[in-house]
Amino acid sequence: MSDYFFVEEKFNGIIYDEKQLEYKEFEECTFTDCDFRQCSFQSVSFIDCVFVNCNFQDAKINYVSLRGVWFNNCNFTNVNFAMTDQVIYEFHFKDCLLDYSKFYSLKLKKMQFINCSMISVDFMASDLTEALFDNCNLRRAVFIDTNLTKADFSTSYDYTMDLDKNKVKKAIFSLDGVRGLLEKYQITIK
Repeated sequence: MSDYFFVEEKFNGIIYDEKQLEYKEFEECTFTDCDFRQCSFQSVSFIDCVFVNCNFQDAKINYVSLRGVWFNNCNFTNVNFAMTDQVIYEFHFKDCLLDYSKFYSLKLKKMQFINCSMISVDFMASDLTEALFDNCNLRRAVFIDTNLTKADFSTSYDYTMDLDKNKVKKAIFSLDGVRGLLEKYQITIK
């Protein structure tokens, strides 16, 4: 194997520095208990990789390609995903901390967020068609000019959104979540 292409390798407990991952490709690799906070992620690709208990807090996710990637129990507090490579990409989150992260203007069709804290996450102008928000805390999450067609919020909570400022055709909401959809009208629901 080269120093730039890694296949089916396991990386455990590594603290990565700023340039350590630049211009590298990882395929079917597993990262466990790794710290990526100092990485710049310049031209790095992850294909069919899994990240478990990793820390990305405040990391600069620039020009990274994520294809078939799962993040499990990872910290993405205050990470801006807007510069990720949007050509053939797919990534999902389970049990992750995504508070204050930014996904604006991204095509996130069929994205899965499972048991995630997503406080003040910015989805402005994103395409979340058929996205799954399963048991997620969406307090103060921003949905403006967002395509939420067929998105499933039925088990998530604490969200508010203006239905007039988003595409919500066939989106799924719970009866408990209706309060957050009607908040702008300042009405009382009993």
